Amino acid sequence: MKTENFETQAIRAQTEKTAFKEHATPLFLTSSFTFDTAQEGEALFNGQAEGHIYSRFSNPNVDEFVNKMCLLEKTESGVATATGMAAIFTCFAALLKAGDHVVASKAIFGNSLYILQSILPNYGINHTLVEIDDKEAWQDAITPQTKILFVESPSNPTLKIADLSFLGNLAKEKNLIFCIDNCFATPYLQQPVRFGAHVIIHSATKYIDGQGRVLGGAILGDKKYVDLCYDFIRRTGASLSPFNAWVLSKSLETLAIRMDRHCENAEALYQFLEQHSDIEKIFYPFDKNNLQYNLAKKQQKLGGGLVGCQVKGGKARGTSFLNALKLHSLTANLGDTRSIATHPASTTHSKLSKEQQLEQGITPGFIRFSVGLEHIDDIIADVSQALKNSK
Repeated sequence: MKTENFETQAIRAQTEKTAFKEHATPLFLTSSFTFDTAQEGEALFNGQAEGHIYSRFSNPNVDEFVNKMCLLEKTESGVATATGMAAIFTCFAALLKAGDHVVASKAIFGNSLYILQSILPNYGINHTLVEIDDKEAWQDAITPQTKILFVESPSNPTLKIADLSFLGNLAKEKNLIFCIDNCFATPYLQQPVRFGAHVIIHSATKYIDGQGRVLGGAILGDKKYVDLCYDFIRRTGASLSPFNAWVLSKSLETLAIRMDRHCENAEALYQFLEQHSDIEKIFYPFDKNNLQYNLAKKQQKLGGGLVGCQVKGGKARGTSFLNALKLHSLTANLGDTRSIATHPASTTHSKLSKEQQLEQGITPGFIRFSVGLEHIDDIIADVSQALKNSK
């Protein structure tokens, strides 16, 4: 039965059954695959036959995960990586060469910024950073050497929104590759290919897994770009393990229902924080007072599972607040069933200069909440008591 429904595709897209007629996909924990004849091995290696050779190249579990992600993101091709950062670096390394130039949003993950500023220049690849919502700056930053437009939307950690249609049209006009990190939205909330994106990147470690168990990444998009990324991964080894792929594929079966609850709980936490006297500023894509509210509503199905806020009292108050939390986990991950509170200035974005942090809106008192699946009353009660006890 053919269907375009997200939930059904996430559950029913599966590898072909083996002779044992299993209901759930088995684990294919093997480093390599055998050939019936020497001629078959030769045909597989020279591309005259299709099949598996070595799990660094391909594996049934990895294929299932990638095929599901392509269905959900509506892309024609995809490849999996060992981590989300492996996906980002692969995208740059495979699609760029010495002399090329990248235009990227300032509002990106610290490690992505590190790749642009500290690694790629060693290979003769330069970049320009622009404000995510400054259309004129995006246009002015393009040079004859520009190859990629790179953005996160929503951004980490302040949840800024990029105008994806604008970037898609700009990339088309200038013959550039529009690459987006869609980790925070997931394909359930946002499908960037609808707005002209050529390459979509995911850290599957986050919402795709959803329970903080395994690492993984994905690069999805136009086949001509994905093929270059696959070739790079096959030879450099940033492949996803079969076990992690199996976990991630099973996790996709519940992505829709999990994201519905993440978003519902995040909306309720946002409403609580918005009214609290100890909160100076709120960060949430579906905040009606946010200038990007209409854009977020246009691009995203729901507001997402993350909420940010500035706590009055700066870093000292922020630290006291985090230490007073009883239910929330203190960790640098996100997208977990368990609610998480993070202080980006001292953890995930600590390698940025103070100036760079402030440019992104990461103040000393900024807290990022990854709102989990616990009962919302318990989530809000924990935040409330921590605000009270951290004064």
